[in-house]
Formats: sequence, C-alpha cells, structure tokens
Amino acid sequence: MSKLLTIYPQAIEHTKMKIQEDMDRYLEGEESLPTFEEYLADRSHYIEQIWVNVWLNKSTNDVPKNEKKSYLSEKGYEVQGIDRKFLNKLFRDEMRTYQPFDALNWVNKTFAGQEEVWEKRYHNAKENYIKQQVQKQLDEQKQVIRMDIEEEASNIIENNYELFYLHVRFFVATQLRADLENNTKFQSVDTFALEEKLVNEGPFNPATYTTVATFFEELTGDIHKTLHLGRSFYEYQTYFFVYESLISDYVSELIPQEVLKQLPPDLKANFFDIFHEPLSASFVKGSIAQLLYEVEGYFIEDIQEEYLSDLVKLTELPFDLAVHKEVFEKDLKEREKKKREEQEEVERKKEAEERMMKDIFGTEYDPSLKRKIRYVLHIGETNTGKTHHALEKMKEADSGLYLAPLRLLALEVYDKLNIEGTPCSLKTGEEEKIIPNASHTSCTVEMFHEKEFYEVVVIDEAQMITDKDRGFSWYKAITKANAQEVHIIGSRNSKFMILQLLGDSNIEINEYSRDTPLEVEKKEFHIKHVKKGDALICFSRRRVLETASRLQNDGHSVSMIYGSMPPETRKKQIEQFNKGRTKVIVATDAIGMGLNLPIRRIVFLENEKFDGTRRRLLTSQEVKQIAGRAGRKGIYDVGKVAFTADIKKMRNLLLQEDEPVHTFAIAPTNSVFERFQRYYHDLGTFFELWGKFESPKGTKKASLSEEKTLYQLIAGTEIEARLSLMDLYGFLHLPFSKNESALTRQWEETMYSIIQGRELSEPIVKERSLEELELSYKAIGLHLLFLYRLDERTEAIYWERLREEVSDRVQDRLKTDIKKFVKKCKNCGKKLPWDHSFPTCDACHRAKFRRYDNGGFEQF
Repeated sequence: MSKLLTIYPQAIEHTKMKIQEDMDRYLEGEESLPTFEEYLADRSHYIEQIWVNVWLNKSTNDVPKNEKKSYLSEKGYEVQGIDRKFLNKLFRDEMRTYQPFDALNWVNKTFAGQEEVWEKRYHNAKENYIKQQVQKQLDEQKQVIRMDIEEEASNIIENNYELFYLHVRFFVATQLRADLENNTKFQSVDTFALEEKLVNEGPFNPATYTTVATFFEELTGDIHKTLHLGRSFYEYQTYFFVYESLISDYVSELIPQEVLKQLPPDLKANFFDIFHEPLSASFVKGSIAQLLYEVEGYFIEDIQEEYLSDLVKLTELPFDLAVHKEVFEKDLKEREKKKREEQEEVERKKEAEERMMKDIFGTEYDPSLKRKIRYVLHIGETNTGKTHHALEKMKEADSGLYLAPLRLLALEVYDKLNIEGTPCSLKTGEEEKIIPNASHTSCTVEMFHEKEFYEVVVIDEAQMITDKDRGFSWYKAITKANAQEVHIIGSRNSKFMILQLLGDSNIEINEYSRDTPLEVEKKEFHIKHVKKGDALICFSRRRVLETASRLQNDGHSVSMIYGSMPPETRKKQIEQFNKGRTKVIVATDAIGMGLNLPIRRIVFLENEKFDGTRRRLLTSQEVKQIAGRAGRKGIYDVGKVAFTADIKKMRNLLLQEDEPVHTFAIAPTNSVFERFQRYYHDLGTFFELWGKFESPKGTKKASLSEEKTLYQLIAGTEIEARLSLMDLYGFLHLPFSKNESALTRQWEETMYSIIQGRELSEPIVKERSLEELELSYKAIGLHLLFLYRLDERTEAIYWERLREEVSDRVQDRLKTDIKKFVKKCKNCGKKLPWDHSFPTCDACHRAKFRRYDNGGFEQF
C-alpha cells in the first residue's frame, strides 16, 4: 500500500498542527495562565479525536480505489462488484485501527515540564488574539465606510449618469473612428467555426452600418475565450467583446475619480481618522465594484443604440461637456424621431400584411353550406356495414362517385360495382380505367373535383378529416360536393365535427352497431396459439415479414399486408385469405382502413407504434379501428381480440368512450393561390405566409413540410422560373413517398425534362430483391402520376401494364423471399425470438456498455 505509507507521516504532521492550533485557541480565551495539566484535563479527549478525524479523512480521500480493494482483499473481504459507498465504509472501519498515532503521548513529550515554553506560548497566543481583535475592528470600520461610499456613489452616479455617459460616448467614438479607418473587415462566419479561415474583405465602409450594435457584430480576426456552464470555449472575437472590455477599463478609472471628488468631506475625514491616510480612488473603486459593473452594462446598452454616423461625426469636436451635451440631446431627438418613423412603418406594413392575409385566406375555410343537398350520415364502429349501405344507395342512382382513403379501396369498389352489374370507372392519381358508358366512378379522395356533378356522392372514412396532411381532401369533398345526395361514412367520434360542418343542412343520420360483439381473450397470446382466421397485427414491414416467415416455417399458410406493398399484390394476398388458400394473415394497421376480411381473431403483437417521431402507445381509436375487423357476420358470430401483453390496459383502450374530434385540417386551395398571385408570384413567399397564417378556430393547418422540402430542391432554378405558381405547386403536391431519396431524385429529373421539352426520363426498374421490386413499383407509380398530369394517356397504358407485371413479381417474391426474413440480431446475426422487441440481442445490447470505476456507465 504505497499511498498509505506516503500519507501516514503527512497525517501525523497535520495532526500536530491541529493540536497546536487548539492550544492557542484554548490559551487566548483564558484571563490568566493555566497549567499544562489543566489544559490536558480539559482537552485530552478532543486531542485523541483529532488524529482519528485527520487520518480517516485523509486515507479515505487520498487512497485510490484499487489500493482500497487490494488492502481489503488481504484482510479477507470479498470486494468484487461492491459499490463505492460500501467500499469506503469497509475501508474507513479498517483504518480506525491502522497504526494509530498516540497524540496525547506526543503532547506530553513536547510540553510536559516545559513551563517557560508553555508560558511563552500563552503570551504569544494572547498577543495574537489582541491583534486579531484590533484587525477585526478595523475591518468592521472599513466595511462600514465601504457601505457609506457605495451609498453616496450610487446617488452621485444616478445624478450624473448623462455626464459620465458623455465621456464614455466620446471615448467610444474616438476608438470607433480609429478602428473603422485602420482595421479591415472579415467575412461573416459562424463564430465557433474556427476551422473556417477568415477572408479579409478590405476596409470598412461606415455607411453600411446603422447602429453601433450592427458594427459590434463584425469580427476582429482574433480568437476569444468564453465560459459557459464552467467550461471554456474558443470562438472568433467580435468587436462587442473588445468594446465591452474597453468601456469597462475606462469607466473603472473615470467614475472612481469623479466619485472621490464629490464625496462628503466628513466621510473623507472619518476615513483619515481611522486609517491615518487619505481616501484614495483605488479604495473607492474597490468599494463600488458592483456599481461599476452595473453601470458599465447600461453604457454598453446605450452605446449600441447610437447611430454609428453620429459617433463618427462627434470625433470632429474637441471634448467640451456643454457642447457635447447639446450635440447628444440633438442626436437623441433625431434618433427617437427615426425610431418612431420606423415603428410607424412597421405598423403600416403589419396592417397591410394583415389586410393581404385576410384577402388571400379570408373566409376560405368557412364552409357556408347553403346549397340544396341532402346529406346522409352513416356513423358507427368498424365492420358494421356502413359502407355497404351507402354504396347500395349510390348504385340505385343514375350517377355516383365513391371517394376512398386508399387506392386499394377505390380498386375494391371499382371491382365490386362492375361485378354486380353497375358500370364503374376508376380514377386515382396513378391510373385510370374508363369503362364505356359508365356513369359511376370510384376514386381516391384527392381526385375529387367540385365542378363535376353526380346524383350521389359517397365519402368514406370521414374521420380522416382530422389528418394534418390529408384531412383537407375530406373537408373539401364534404363541403364542396356537387350532388343531390351526399353520403358521409365516419366513426362515432367524427359525428360532432361533421354536423358542425354541415350546419343547418338537410341531414339524415344513420347509426350502426356491430352485429358481432368483440371479446378480449384473458390469456396473453403466443405464436404457438395461432389458428385459422387469425390476423396478427404489427407496425412495420420488417416485422410483418419476420412474423410471416416464422409462421410459414411452422407450417402455416400466410397472407401479408403492409403499407409499401403494391395494391394489386395486396389484393391478391387478401383474395388468398378470403378464399381459404391461406389460413392466417399478418398485417400492419393498414388492415384497419375499410378492408372486409373473414377474420376470426385480431391479435396485437405490439401495443406501441412509431408515429414518425417517437414510439408511443396506440390510441383508443387505433385499437378500435383495427380490433373492429374481427368477426364476420355469417362466418364468426363473435370477434375475438388478443394481446401479447398489458391485456387490462389495452382492453380499457378498446372499451373507452370515443373523444369527439373538434378540429379538421385545412390546406391551400386554388382560390387561395389565385388571390395570392395578386401580390406575389413565388412559392417561397407563399410558404412563409402560410406559416404566419393563423388558421380559424376548430381547424389546423397542413404542415406542407413535404412540399417545402421538394421546393428547396428547385427554388431559384429554371423549373420555378418557367412554371406558373399553381402548376408548380401541383407538381410539389403529387402523392408519392417523398422520404425515398430515389423517388425524390426521379421527381427532380422529371421536372427538368418537362420544362426543357425532353421526353420524360423512364423510371429505373430493379428486381434483385423484394425491396427493389417494391421501390420499382413506386417509381413507376410516380412516372404515371406525371403522365396523367400531362395527359399522356397512351404512354400511361404501357406503364400501367408494366406496373402490374412488377406487382406480380412482388407476389412471387413474397413466396420465395419470405424465408429470408428470420428475425436476427443486426450485430451478431443470432436468431431472435419471434416476439423480441429490439433489433439486437440482449448480449449485444449489454456489450455496448461498460461500467466506470465510479459506478457510472459509458457506451463504447
């Protein structure tokens, strides 16, 4: 124990010093000389304790952790894995008996029988005590005088602030002129980006600066050290820091001198009587340090508000208080006048902008429904026949329009109506299937056009009106539908919002309840419990494929549904399940949107989902939407619902009363763009105004984040220059996966082809893997969006056919590639349990961390 050997003699010397300090304190308080024996009688217990305290503190604090462990191990302790607090307790207990120093014995040897030494120590202690008392009295008197000086100085500074400021103003003006004439300007950079070399831009041009504050932002070319939360940082220095220091130094000399001159004579005399020397500016400076710091801050603030041109002109006048006071008052009046004018201009611009915003957006989002339309609401839970009843009414009409939330549902209704003998065309952004003589159309809600008349319009999944990005399409369809009768299908919690929108219109409300009740299973689900008719729900494509792979390897036939799957493939997967070719379906929450399947039981493999920013618990509405797919009248009289964990919590979410929705989403309309173009012609300004626009009560604005991100790619380019604002926004608004970089690049290349009059670049089709095929499907879909927008319908026929072929290949790949999707640790490749919630195994997760010696954790 090398450290113990080193600190032991140090602890002994420290103990001796402490004992002698105790002697002096004891002796200085006695009126007459006590004997050494009397001292021992009074203080022997404390003397023994001094050693214990000194030694335990020094050994605990100075001996390293590894030496403590080694020492305790030699004593027979098991120290592996014990925490620091317990380790120190064991070590302190052992140190109590480690080579104790006999402090009493040392005191006796040193002072017993040494009467002269003892007496001398007594007299020295008394003398030092008297000196301390005198010094203490002087310090108290000095403090009283400091407080008096500070109080007087505060009044002097307050009464003479303007005079002091005139001195500072001229000082700063002189320094500013010298810097402007002799220094050079450096380019503006991030002051912390020291790796960026500064570029000298030549002499300063004073005319480019309004206030002194604008000049203070310039860089000096030097590096400045600053402190933040106790840490040092280095950054490029601005003139602010230079002038802050200059003003501080100047004020620290100027004000103490002036205060000294104006202090009352009796205060100065009192100081002389006590300290036998005249009061100095240096003492005054020390007494008013806090006042100086505060007034320096005020001067810095006032100087920065000055016009630079005023200070530059000031240097042409020799310093004279009366003259400079007159100049300052004149400059101040002029500055205040300019500020008022600037503020008035700001107010004028604000009022003009408010008028413009009112004109552009105005009452655009007030539905004002005063048309002779009959509205029929179909309100109820999932899987209650709402859509079926609405479609039956549409089929009876001479013309009808079905608006779907998904392309797959539009396709399903298109097929259903044609099979049942009602000719129906299909229109989505990516495809058109025109049936000759058809007066009915099935399309996605974004394809709605208010000028087209239909006898009956059916709007499905109306609760989507609250969606921040797509909700406005439902709002527009509900409020602008051009029809005799509009059927609106929605969940119970959307009823209040829809009735608000429809106001005093002619409304019929049909409410639906489930014929097949839902029953939550009491036992937690395990994959070995899977049965025919089960739908297993998870919330990522990868989890769907991993689970399907596990089920197939266990001998189950499986269908799959996930968001990025081509609708045609999804349709085939659903058909296989409907016709009994597959026994089980594994799906994401896409299954909850209008798909009618013969599902016996919905199984939630996960209770949380990633919503784009974080993992969160499913909402009550999400649980109901998905769970509602369980049970099919005539097939299963009861819809079963199962969970893998937290059954009680999830059951409560399923049974919870729906909270009514109170807000709907709004987005820019053609009318808004038309009015905007009276003022501006660039989308950058439009996005800025949309950000400022406060949406009416009960509404929330679409973020337009995807459109803005795309716009940044082409802002200021020939694309923006050569397209009208509304055409450009239409291309920005095309519905494709904008988070796929390959598709974003394709969009940009196609935009250049359009404005340069070239043939559209063909989408890249790859098929080495399932992922590549799915991306190729999306790429063709984006290409079709452009073709239909440009009315290239003949060309679109070829690409629709190719897309169907890609969809077939996806279907084939699902049969062959599914075996590859075994759940494995992404680090070591170890096979993971089917319900493992994380991408790495527990061993790899633990290996990412190691303990600090002090008990903390550090990630490798």
